[in-house]
Amino acid sequence: MTAPTAPSATASHYQTDFPASEFRERRNHVYEAIGPDAVAVLRGMPASGAFDLFRQHNDFYYLCGLEVPHAYLLLDGRKQESTLYLPSRDPHHERSEGRTLAVEDAPELCRLSGVEQVHALPALESDLQASATVFTPRSPAEGYLACRDTLEHARRMIESDPWDGSPSLETRFQERLAKLLPSANFSDLSPILDSLRLVKSAAEIAIMRVAGRLTAIAVTESMRCTREGLYEYQLAAVADYCFRLNGARGGGYRPIVASGDNIWNPHYFRNDATLDSSDWVLMDYAPDVRNYTSDIGRMWPVNGRYTPWQRELYGFIVDYHKVLLSLIRPGVTAATIYQEADDQMRHHVEQTAWSRSSFRKAALDVLTYNRHLTHPVGMAVHDVGHYHDEPLLPGIVLALDPQLWIPDEQIYVRVEDTVVVTETGVENLTAAAPLELDDVERVMRETGLLAARPDLLQ
Repeated sequence: MTAPTAPSATASHYQTDFPASEFRERRNHVYEAIGPDAVAVLRGMPASGAFDLFRQHNDFYYLCGLEVPHAYLLLDGRKQESTLYLPSRDPHHERSEGRTLAVEDAPELCRLSGVEQVHALPALESDLQASATVFTPRSPAEGYLACRDTLEHARRMIESDPWDGSPSLETRFQERLAKLLPSANFSDLSPILDSLRLVKSAAEIAIMRVAGRLTAIAVTESMRCTREGLYEYQLAAVADYCFRLNGARGGGYRPIVASGDNIWNPHYFRNDATLDSSDWVLMDYAPDVRNYTSDIGRMWPVNGRYTPWQRELYGFIVDYHKVLLSLIRPGVTAATIYQEADDQMRHHVEQTAWSRSSFRKAALDVLTYNRHLTHPVGMAVHDVGHYHDEPLLPGIVLALDPQLWIPDEQIYVRVEDTVVVTETGVENLTAAAPLELDDVERVMRETGLLAARPDLLQ
């Protein structure tokens, strides 16, 4: 009997979620989009210089799955071939931190990623020499805890700083290419990759199911642990424990744990306030699971019982959320879904005996707001791609996030789940987190982690 073959050292340092055939298919779509006379070239993330776990940026990972700093990828539309460019092995560094993938692993990297060639970094210059049309991403590269909108905001801050103004990595790379290829035409690869990344494959959705389950576990446990006197960041710590215990890298974005007046800022991040028994909590936090994340929003009372006005507003948003969820399906636009939800909910809103006129107005405003199917979710929490103006396609993953505002009273209410459009309807990836108000109150009566080990809180 032949003994089983142990996995190679190279394979054990490479992702296992996607086969080489899926990466080839993605790259084939790029060849088709750029045309037979062009090339596309991507720069991977550089080393951070910190004692951190390297995370490749999303576009680079999407096309080859390689997590090595200072790597480059060339997609040659003329030959329909892909080439990876990697640093050489560093024995001194590997003796300290362990094995990393390098150009010396070329044969197995070709097998694992499906690229045709792996070369050392200097070869990229000569391989580009005859290129007349070159596509490179111009949008900022999304790394750990980052997404397009946060990176663009950071870029604007740098550019407006009179003591900085340094160019981005993308700009510096394109300037280097332009100097190397003065007669070449340059185009933006980002819109092509954004369109591809919008619709998730079955393998991507499988990872996002894991991320959704961990999100629900973490938020549910945070409900159990909530009590007066805790800090907001301690609920985030409970979530981090749930994430890391189950193999996630950590958070997919910074945690939002807002209580009291902090809820008015929907992306509140300080998480340093003490929970008061009269407050309620808005929590929005999901893990980074093998370069994919999720998104969620739940609100619950610190003392475990919703007040009448909280039940009135949050109960309405939960009901509206469920109506939207029932209407999401392929082949219709977001505008159609909003209109259908309005048709179902308007009579209910108009006939409800609201305790305040401002509540009634806010509820009616909810029905006409046109961004409750808020944003794509995927490798970034605010993922790339656009779907609002087109019929929804199977494989689109989005944040279903109905929201209500009463500015004069500084009241903000929302509930959020991550959902995927299927061939026949929709699947809620974060459905395991309690949604109904009575279910939330029941969960909050259960014993949580912090009650089991109070000695850990100093």
